[in-house]
Amino acid sequence: MKPYSVLVVDDEEEFVTTLVERLQLRAIDAEGATRGAEALEMLQKKEFDIILLDVKMPGIGGLEVIRRIKAAHPKTEVILLTGHSSEEAIEEGKNAGALEYLMKPVDIEDLIRLFKRASGD
Repeated sequence: MKPYSVLVVDDEEEFVTTLVERLQLRAIDAEGATRGAEALEMLQKKEFDIILLDVKMPGIGGLEVIRRIKAAHPKTEVILLTGHSSEEAIEEGKNAGALEYLMKPVDIEDLIRLFKRASGD
């Protein structure tokens, strides 16, 4: 299995902290951001293989963030995450280049399997 890096972006700080810690315990290079603008700033300094991105966030929302990520980093895989989805949002996310669209809460083992698939393992 080749190493890969993950950026978790969600406005729920406790969710981000907990998930990043759980991924790091599994030897996954993981970092977190709690705002879309923060995630975009981090991407200017470091490339991430996979981004787990919440759709509904204050400021720059997830759908705008994925458009900006895909424009600047087309090979980065983005998995959208939401607590409440609509068919329209799912379609918009897929059209913007999302690999997958997940509903909260997510199972960590399912998420890691998806990360492995996204990284080419």
